[in-house]
Order: sequence, then C-alpha cells, then structure tokens
Amino acid sequence: MIRRCEDQDIETIYTIINEAAQAYRGVIPPDRWHEPYMSLDELRQEIEDGVVFWGIVEEGRLLGVMGLQDRGDVLLIRHAYVRAACQRRGIGGQLLEHLLSQVDRPVLIGTWADATWAIRFYQKAGFRLVAPEEKERLLRRYWRIPERQVETSVVLADARWFAQQNAANQELSDMSG
Repeated sequence: MIRRCEDQDIETIYTIINEAAQAYRGVIPPDRWHEPYMSLDELRQEIEDGVVFWGIVEEGRLLGVMGLQDRGDVLLIRHAYVRAACQRRGIGGQLLEHLLSQVDRPVLIGTWADATWAIRFYQKAGFRLVAPEEKERLLRRYWRIPERQVETSVVLADARWFAQQNAANQELSDMSG
C-alpha cells in the first residue's frame, strides 16, 4: 500500500534514508559524505521546506520513501530511498509511478553525477538528463544545496519539462526571426 507519510513516520524515514544512503559511500565526493548522511534536523528542515514524503507499507512496515516538493512551476522528486533488504523489488518504481500519477506540472530530479544506478533508474522511467549549464541553473533556482553539491550533481527532467523548454525556445525563435 502506498500512503502519505505522517509525523509519526519521521524516525522511520530517517532510518530508511540513512540505511539506503550507504550506497553513496565511496561513490560521491568524500567531502560530501558524512554520518549520518541526513541528520534528523536536516530531515525535519526538508519537511518544513515542503517535501511531502510518500511510502510503501507492507505488513505495517514502511519499506521505502520518496518525497515530492512543490516549487511553483515545477515539482521536485526528493529523497527517494528503499530499505537495503527490500531493494530491487520494484518499490522505488511503484513510488515514482504513484507520485507522477498525481502531478500536472513538469517534474525535475536531482541526484549525484556518480550515482549511475540512480540515473539509470530515472531514465528507465522516461526522465532525461538536462544539459550541464541548464543543470546548474535549475539546481540554483529550485534546490537549496551547497555549491559543491551543484558541481557534483545532475538533473533529470520529464517529457513535460522538455516540451515546455522546446515551446519557449520556439517562441523566442519566432520572435527573433
């Protein structure tokens, strides 16, 4: 069952994020790794900043979480993690599909450039990498992350975002032509 996470889930969300984030150890730049990967205060701040977590529950146990953050003209997929013992069972895909079925605006996803498994996961779901210069603009506009993380991350966008960009570019071309 997929459900919106509630206040009483915060400790479990924290546990899932930090357990699953171990996959990043030794992959992301060492200066970006820390223990825990996300502190409880950081998690609370993300929720205060509008990240709404959804989770998959089986037999009363939260197995994976994925956040959705409204940033006005776009929505961001944030903090997608599945318990290590439950990975490769389609949980992340189910969560992503559920969240995408609820949205009506372009969706962006940021992840570490060296997290190739995460990039492939989103590409299989139809997301595409944006150009490096566009990535930097988007990360600075929609995310609140350190400059070093901007340098070492990528952004993937859905078809709606690319269609919107193509329409805007065509409009500019028509105006100048």
